[in-house]
Amino acid sequence: MRGSEFAELKAFVAVVERHSFARAAEHLGLSPSALSQTIRQLESRIGSRLLNRTTRSVAPSASGEQLYHRLAPLFREMDVAVAEASEAAGQMSGTLRINTLGIGARMVIAPRLARFHQAHPDVVLDIVVDDALADIVIGRFDAGIRVGGQLEKDMVAIRLTPDMNMVAVASPDYLARHGTPRSPADLHQHACINWRLQMEGRHYRWEFKKREQSIEVAVAGPVVTNHADIGIAAALNGLGIAYHFEQDGVGELLAQGQLVQVLADWSITRPGLFLYYPNRQHRPALLSAFIDCLLDRGPFGQP
Repeated sequence: MRGSEFAELKAFVAVVERHSFARAAEHLGLSPSALSQTIRQLESRIGSRLLNRTTRSVAPSASGEQLYHRLAPLFREMDVAVAEASEAAGQMSGTLRINTLGIGARMVIAPRLARFHQAHPDVVLDIVVDDALADIVIGRFDAGIRVGGQLEKDMVAIRLTPDMNMVAVASPDYLARHGTPRSPADLHQHACINWRLQMEGRHYRWEFKKREQSIEVAVAGPVVTNHADIGIAAALNGLGIAYHFEQDGVGELLAQGQLVQVLADWSITRPGLFLYYPNRQHRPALLSAFIDCLLDRGPFGQP
């Protein structure tokens, strides 16, 4: 295979995985126009349209989908091979792609960025904050960070935090205007901040437990989001009741009196944050170093 043909295939895979010519071009260090020309050359050489383009999106055609599923595992294996060669040479460089919930970015990654960079200045951390539960294999991420109950199958999982508390909260102003719910069923008479779990539209059914009684409630309200900051802001501004992890900044707002917890005797505890990655024999040294940093062990131990 000639070098130009390899570059065309690499460009095609980048566009499919990033759903965008602009993002793929940035990743590849090309201009969008140069990337478009590369894709046109590939389609001309193959004799088939591989990507369906609109002004707002790009997606593989049937032929493109088939080609991508054959190519993607090959490129992943090449990435592993390069990582292994770098490790054998004693180098710690390259790009580590991590897909994480917002709470993972705030609680675990952000406080440790400087320490990791100081130890490995030639490593690029590509951190994608994503509360929509993306597939890390399809997205070609090296690892993801999720709540334990949301882990994908066939993954190696490493606990990063203790279990976390879910708390239903509202502003004092909202409760003064609408009253305080006494049971989960009362939420049907309240405005609630809905949480979107998947991009296709599925909403989280609020889970509660009191002694041996468990209940799930489908709530409704003026805001639907997949980002915790928006949900908490909506609650702070009196738009309704939100249901979030206490450890994700909500505890401080409760202590300051800006939010008030409701249904405290019904709140549940969820598994903590876990880093997970595809179950394969070789774990790159770069990912191992990142895990050590997140766990504050080895050279990354907290002072």
